[in-house]
Amino acid sequence: MTNQPIIVGAGAAGLAVAACLKQGGLDPLVLDKAQRLGGGWRHHYDRLVLHTSRGRSGLPGMEMPSHYSRYPTRAQVVDYLDGYAAKFRIGPRLGAEVTGADRRGRGWAVHLGDEVIETPHLIFATGIAMIPDLPDLPGLDSFPGLTLHSADYRNADGFAGKRVLVVGFGNSAGDIAVDLAEGGARVDVAVRGPVNILPKELFGIPITSFGILRRVFPYPVADALTQPVVRMKIGRPSDYGLQNPPKGPLSQIIEDGKIPLIDMGVLAAIKAGQVAVRPGIARIDGEQVSFVDGAGADYDAIVFATGYRQDMRPILGALPEVLDIDGRPKVSGGPSGLPGLWFCSYHVSPSGQLAQMGIEARAIADAILRLCA
Repeated sequence: MTNQPIIVGAGAAGLAVAACLKQGGLDPLVLDKAQRLGGGWRHHYDRLVLHTSRGRSGLPGMEMPSHYSRYPTRAQVVDYLDGYAAKFRIGPRLGAEVTGADRRGRGWAVHLGDEVIETPHLIFATGIAMIPDLPDLPGLDSFPGLTLHSADYRNADGFAGKRVLVVGFGNSAGDIAVDLAEGGARVDVAVRGPVNILPKELFGIPITSFGILRRVFPYPVADALTQPVVRMKIGRPSDYGLQNPPKGPLSQIIEDGKIPLIDMGVLAAIKAGQVAVRPGIARIDGEQVSFVDGAGADYDAIVFATGYRQDMRPILGALPEVLDIDGRPKVSGGPSGLPGLWFCSYHVSPSGQLAQMGIEARAIADAILRLCA
């Protein structure tokens, strides 16, 4: 066994951990099943822009370039990750799918098909967007039109003149609904439960920067302090035909692991009648989708913006010391509960995922470097 750590994932989180380890004198092996580094950023929908500002989105050791947009685009993030890997001379082994990992003596054995590599430190950095989560809806198999998850949506090409139902009301759902409406589709969004919505900025400050209030106040107090200002800026969810939430946005993130919708234009589209709000889906009969309020409509396509789930059990097996009953890491950014096993960026953050990746990458690298000293 060598002293070389192994990082699984060559997206932003994996590159951040690799850079921090290299700055400390270690040369990790980065593995990724994709053919190009950058993870899902190369495959997200075209319209995607960060909800965190450029100044709060850089990874350890390299700020985002000043000529980028204030809220960088998907293409700019991809360009940044390419430059980041070049700066720190991170050369991932691509096309290398990890099929399993198990404890081997004082370290870990990583399986790539028939090949086995041993390491004292195994860091998973495949992130929160692991497995597209699709709802089990009665009658979905009978729908004759196009169905796809937001992970497979790119742009509105081919949707002009069609009636499209977007299921969900997270950030991807909002972006995709606006994209489809601007592309000439007739768009409804099906929203089954209460939602928190936030403006992109308050007083010219990115809304994600207000997560720092949590450092000063308990999160319920931070929610209470910002709620009146948010209402003045954009109103209540019920003003848009949505259900008002029982808790504030920080409480939702911390207690439920669910990110509020940050408005990038969907609220104006709802007010303008370009996007219509529907309640949850009761069932599907062919082209017709019936909703829980008894109404129904025919659709040509359904886009499921219903998020992702994490499950490390196909690789690690059932490890109750480190994984919950659904296979999600219990700890992200620190000691996992088993020596030599680490997870980076598997929990959502109020301050933005890229910023959280940097925090966790530094913490993991510092801990490994101390153990290797």
